[in-house]
Amino acid sequence: MSGPVHIEPMTEADVAAVAAIGTATRMDEAQVRDELARTWSREWVARERGVGVVAFLVAWHVADELHVLNVTTRSDRRRRGIGRALMNTLLSYGRDHRVRRVVLEVRRSNAPAIALYRTIGFFAVGVRARYYPDDEDAIEMMLLLDPDTGAIVAREDEVHFDA
Repeated sequence: MSGPVHIEPMTEADVAAVAAIGTATRMDEAQVRDELARTWSREWVARERGVGVVAFLVAWHVADELHVLNVTTRSDRRRRGIGRALMNTLLSYGRDHRVRRVVLEVRRSNAPAIALYRTIGFFAVGVRARYYPDDEDAIEMMLLLDPDTGAIVAREDEVHFDA
């Protein structure tokens, strides 16, 4: 039986579960451990009672910017708001640390993720041609936070792309 999902900081005990979820994004146990060891890396897991780790997010905090490296939800737990909850945790962290912008890359073909990021407040700022190992393009997206209020600063896309 499953239960509610709780977002928590990732720990060493989560490495195997995160790597199992991260196989689609090519994140193995050594890479997860590397992220946990980096002082600028921030990691969270979504834990579902009775199931365990069902999603994770890894971002780098450098100066006044957060760069989302990976946000992945187990395929059987998608479309339940877990990715949004992880992103909201990241934004809360960003507000607490006076972050000005959050950036990420997303596969051009990942329409559900692009739609999620747009509803949160991200806008497209660029296209990275053949960014992924399979030569798929990445859409660069950004979200701006007002450093005084923490409010999301709405912006239109700076580039247009076909999904």
